[in-house]
Amino acid sequence: MKSLVIVESPTKTKTIKKYLPEGYVVDSSMGHIRDLPSSAKEIPAKYKKESWSNLGINVEDRFDPIYVIPSSKKKVVKRLKKLLKDADELILATDEDREGEAISWHLLEILKPKVPVKRMVFREITKEAVQKALENTRDIDMNLVHAQETRRILDRLAGYTVSPLLWKKISPGLSAGRVQSVAVEFLVVRERERMKFKSAIYYDLKADLSKTGTSEEFNADLTHLDEKRLASGKDFDENTGKLKKPDAVVLLDEEKASKLVDDLKEADWSVSKVDVKKQKRNPAPPFITSTLQQEANRKFGFSARDTMSVAQKLYEKGFITYMRTDSTKLSGQAIGAARDAITDQYGEDYLFERVRNYGSKSKSAQEAHEAIRPSGSRFVHPEKTGLRGREFKLYDLIWKRTISTQMAQAELEFTNVTIRATNEDTTADFRTSGKKILFPGFFRAYVEGSDNPDEALENQEKYLPPLNEGDSTELNNLDFVSHETKPPARYTEATLVKELEKRGVGRPSTYASIISTIQNRQYARSDGKRLIPTFTAFAVSSLLENHFPDLVDSDFTSSLEDKLDAVARGKQDPVKYLDDYYKGENGLKAKVDQQEDKINPQEAKLLDLPLDGLEGIKVSVGRFGPYAKVEKDGEEVTTSLPQDMDPSDITADKLEELIKLSEEEDKPIGTHPENGEPVYLLSGRYGPYVQLGDVTEDNKKPKRVSLLKGMKPEDVDLDLALKLLELPRTLGEHPDDGKVVKAGVGRYGPFVVHDGKFKSIPKRESVLTIELDRALALLAQKNKSKRGSSEIKDLGKHPETDKPIRVLTGRYGPYIKHGKKNISLPKGETPEDFTLDKAVQLIASKG
Repeated sequence: MKSLVIVESPTKTKTIKKYLPEGYVVDSSMGHIRDLPSSAKEIPAKYKKESWSNLGINVEDRFDPIYVIPSSKKKVVKRLKKLLKDADELILATDEDREGEAISWHLLEILKPKVPVKRMVFREITKEAVQKALENTRDIDMNLVHAQETRRILDRLAGYTVSPLLWKKISPGLSAGRVQSVAVEFLVVRERERMKFKSAIYYDLKADLSKTGTSEEFNADLTHLDEKRLASGKDFDENTGKLKKPDAVVLLDEEKASKLVDDLKEADWSVSKVDVKKQKRNPAPPFITSTLQQEANRKFGFSARDTMSVAQKLYEKGFITYMRTDSTKLSGQAIGAARDAITDQYGEDYLFERVRNYGSKSKSAQEAHEAIRPSGSRFVHPEKTGLRGREFKLYDLIWKRTISTQMAQAELEFTNVTIRATNEDTTADFRTSGKKILFPGFFRAYVEGSDNPDEALENQEKYLPPLNEGDSTELNNLDFVSHETKPPARYTEATLVKELEKRGVGRPSTYASIISTIQNRQYARSDGKRLIPTFTAFAVSSLLENHFPDLVDSDFTSSLEDKLDAVARGKQDPVKYLDDYYKGENGLKAKVDQQEDKINPQEAKLLDLPLDGLEGIKVSVGRFGPYAKVEKDGEEVTTSLPQDMDPSDITADKLEELIKLSEEEDKPIGTHPENGEPVYLLSGRYGPYVQLGDVTEDNKKPKRVSLLKGMKPEDVDLDLALKLLELPRTLGEHPDDGKVVKAGVGRYGPFVVHDGKFKSIPKRESVLTIELDRALALLAQKNKSKRGSSEIKDLGKHPETDKPIRVLTGRYGPYIKHGKKNISLPKGETPEDFTLDKAVQLIASKG
């Protein structure tokens, strides 16, 4: 008997083959084999005249979707059909979540098998799990299929109905999305809070003390003055910078703090109170999708997409259980494996006295039955996996978090001490605290936010000498310290994921793609860790808030998720659900139709920024980016805002400076001494620049040179402008071949070049003053790496040809190499995130 087993990924194919008996052929569908049309050309001809055809969904007949097989999947379907002809049974072994269930259903619909069909599911790719799944096959769960299909239709209706409105009213190419728009709203609301924030300065005192008769020093901070609490950051109003309750606290300014230091240097210091408490701490639950994304971002700086990409590889290679889950439960097998690992690694003293179970807090913990953990009945120690790089880091994180769940509690002792300083006029209370780890327990394996548990243990302890009430203390040093209140922190990927999950918006399995989308659509940019909303994000969020508040309401979006969960359980009719959402007086379609004529495009593009001092100056988004405008003497003066300026960077002074520059654009700062042409200092979307000559019919693109990094417009005079306009400068001829050596500025900064060979100019040197001798010395330096193509990552071997697939970068950008084939990476794909599965699909699509 011959069985055809279909999974969704080539890597999974390779792993599962090892655990199946003879007679089983395993192949991959490469993800979904069909989907809603992605463009007008994919819509079948028979539907093109229908009013709903652009949606790809028949909204007039039970929201029946049009499914098409993309051109890139036609070869896959052909291959699977051919394999099915020789099979006696078909086993669908895609992932067990809604997406995986839907892939299996689509395969069934397209392949139309005439042989028996079985649905096989497993949460880990181990011999035991695969064989058990083979013995316990089931039918396709249509409730899960309906839930996935309903979500897909819902997202299409939201995106395709609202996005065209944004194109008309704000700018082409924008998009709205059921979860995406709420995520952008979170970023914008937080940025508005930061922009409205008014900082405040306050002071306190720090004392360096020692117990009388000893040399053991400790420090303490002033908390109360004459029995009244000292003001701290939490006492200030974020919008005014003033105290919320001025009479309830003591506020020190610099003068008062300095005087108090002088007064207390002559005071008597002694211990007035000692409070010792012991505390036991329990480990965090095992990872679910969202907490894994958050912790990997905190510890390693991984993006949500990076984390899911690496986790997918670990799952498909058989190292961890399925990585898309809302459940914190561990199976009996996992608990046993964790407890064995603890005994082997740390000894029985570190084993918790009983099995520790975790219930799922998530109201949506549905078809995923277990937390993310190392696979198998015996966990492989990270050092013995053979993994490297990011895969090792993530597996090590999962291994430590999992075994920590069954480890003993950490026992800590906290000591809080009040030191009182008294003189004739003043009583001041200073506080200090100590922390001891009496027994590390699970801290030995895992400390949240730390890479190295042993190092974290040392950092956690804070030593205090033995102190008792009444003990006299000596003042060694006393000084005042200034503090400034800080605005609310911007979201990082980790904190945005946490907020989305907390509010019940979307599902953890979608967060990686949502965060990527809002950056790709230029609603936000990352400065390395924090997500900063753009001017476009402000415009879109304002429009949605004013005209479609439900689309940015986290409670409304969360209620949609609850209904999708009900569909998955068979408790909600998907057609009625979609009907309520899209049709009727309160449906999305009616709302868009009603609001469209009420939205003035010019007003929609105008940003309502919560900033002081912008009276008369308006900021808008336009086709070529954000700009400021103001009316002066009956005329409107406009100026582009530099690309590197964020909404929160705006101040009245900066805008006035840019507008002044724009006003003076008609006035040259001088004339070129050789040709008499005017030299201008101008401002554009890429920032300030100098220009030689006027724009005319004969000279449509006069020479323009951007100001160098660090230069300010007010510092530019004619002499500096002329030096900039000389770029690229000819420095002279190379003594070896007589060819010209030049200095200029390019995409990667200042450089010198000779005969096609480039060398960067060090930061401490200037492209405007570098001479030939120095340029020759730079050009003589050896390159750190050979020119030409360089490898970025090795994806592994092609599951069919067994040839290696590598991602390289070359003269024309990143590409993959497979045998003799070189294929450029698709637009929008980053080399670091490109996977073996994507590469195999790309190779297949290119024939």
